[in-house]
Amino acid sequence: MKDKILEAVQQFETIIIHRHVRPDPDAYGSQCGLAEILKTSFPEKAIYVVGDEEKTLSFLSKMDSIDDELYKEALVIVCDTANQERISDNRYNKGRMLVKIDHHPNEDQYGDILWVDTNASSASEMIYEFYLFGKEKGLTLSQEGARLIYAGIIGDTGRFLFPSTKPKTFKYAGELIEYGFTFTDIYDQLYTSKQNVSRLSGYVLQNFTISEHGVASMVMKKDILEQYQVSASDASQLVSILGNIEGIKSWVFFVEEDDQIRVRLRSKGPVINKIAQKYRGGGHPLAAGASIYNWEDVQEVIGDLEKVCGK
Repeated sequence: MKDKILEAVQQFETIIIHRHVRPDPDAYGSQCGLAEILKTSFPEKAIYVVGDEEKTLSFLSKMDSIDDELYKEALVIVCDTANQERISDNRYNKGRMLVKIDHHPNEDQYGDILWVDTNASSASEMIYEFYLFGKEKGLTLSQEGARLIYAGIIGDTGRFLFPSTKPKTFKYAGELIEYGFTFTDIYDQLYTSKQNVSRLSGYVLQNFTISEHGVASMVMKKDILEQYQVSASDASQLVSILGNIEGIKSWVFFVEEDDQIRVRLRSKGPVINKIAQKYRGGGHPLAAGASIYNWEDVQEVIGDLEKVCGK
């Protein structure tokens, strides 16, 4: 598929790159890393990145604001997004051609060209492989592009601790660091915790529940977020802190937002992305997300986790 994507890139003069809502470092890294490769390689082309801004990731890149007219003759590329309903900016289907680049299970097979690699640690890793494929065919990687791709890789591998990390992931990371950006700055920006978020993490560790089957859960309603002056997005990022606790097989965070309850699912072995799909979500076998709209569904989600952990 890489050759087909490169042919499409060469064919179009306008390229618009999307990614998923509620972006994480891999969403930014793959989307904006690809944009940097294309801008450096084809300075005569118009390359745009679009989607909702995430202020905690603004140090990586900024999104463009563009008119609908630009889509008419555009190639649209969507990175790191398994399902169409999770694509940020619903104009993605207004272009002349649509490309999907993703590493999640290919449940929603949208696009004219689909490159899906579930063995990749991240979509950012795939973007680097796209560059390696095309570097003898006109693709150039700048220091800024390398910085963005590296940030995406470390974000989706949990600093190379997650099982998705492969030997090639370390190899690629070493090659990217040779571009000379200050990689410690990325770690500082991504993993330095605000005082109020750190205090909330203490609340989580004191108040999570765990069942006899090893299912842990944490409910954070708006009153708790307001008490600690933490956004729903920041609260959701704390899901990983339960991962090292003895006896937990899988765990779930329920975080109240204005229009929904965000569900963050994690696992040390039992497959949980099928559960996420049941609740309008998706993701990886051991890390997924979903949405529910009333508190009565909390026990149903936990019940589903109990079933997969009790086998």
